[in-house]
Amino acid sequence: MNSATVRNLLVRGMLAGLAAGVLALVVAYLLGEPSVDKAIAFEDAHSHEHEMEVVSRSLQSTAGLATGVLVYGVAFGGIAALAYCFALGRVGRFSPRATALLLSGCALLAVYVVPFLKYPANPPSVGDPDTISKRTTLYFLMMLLSVLLAVAATLLGKRLAPSLGTWWATVVAVTAFAVMIGLAYEFLPVINEVPKDFPAALLWRFRLSALAIQTAMWAGFGLLFGELAERLLHPKPAAAASGRAVPAAH
Repeated sequence: MNSATVRNLLVRGMLAGLAAGVLALVVAYLLGEPSVDKAIAFEDAHSHEHEMEVVSRSLQSTAGLATGVLVYGVAFGGIAALAYCFALGRVGRFSPRATALLLSGCALLAVYVVPFLKYPANPPSVGDPDTISKRTTLYFLMMLLSVLLAVAATLLGKRLAPSLGTWWATVVAVTAFAVMIGLAYEFLPVINEVPKDFPAALLWRFRLSALAIQTAMWAGFGLLFGELAERLLHPKPAAAASGRAVPAAH
């Protein structure tokens, strides 16, 4: 893959990430923000200290949310596009569109779902402020382990494929990944700082909305970037695209 193609895919990845960010922003505003507001109200009702807001809640939930999600979308779209350039043709004989969907699905699993199951997202008023550094470090450690183990499982599957066949090599690789992740879950510290009187339904809705936001981001990116990559790497002839046959010369 030459540098011009990589550059074109990078630009398309960032654009797809921006579009996916818009989709995730809509999901975050409709599903996530109501839970955040209720969690803040719970915190205010149970706190005896009232701190002055540096940034108003209305600005946080609109312009602040949009800026954060869209910048994140562009950044992750560029990184995912570079990963796509490396993965294309190396993970199997898939089309550019199918490769983009496969990469997005695996990235969602490794980067977000696996760490989420060990250290799920918490709304405001959940968690001890004194342990935020520890909790952040453990979360990113779990994310790093998940990504590295996913890459190792992919390499294992490719190495075993000639002798076991694609199906059984995939089964062995996925099983090895699951076992190693299970060991990581077992040995990494457990964090449970949810207040006893915090509404369980609110916590559940917040965590589901956080998962929905990431799913919308990665699914939207995979679909859009896959289409853009397919058109770039496998362009249709002009005659086929227009649906008109070129008349033969006499």
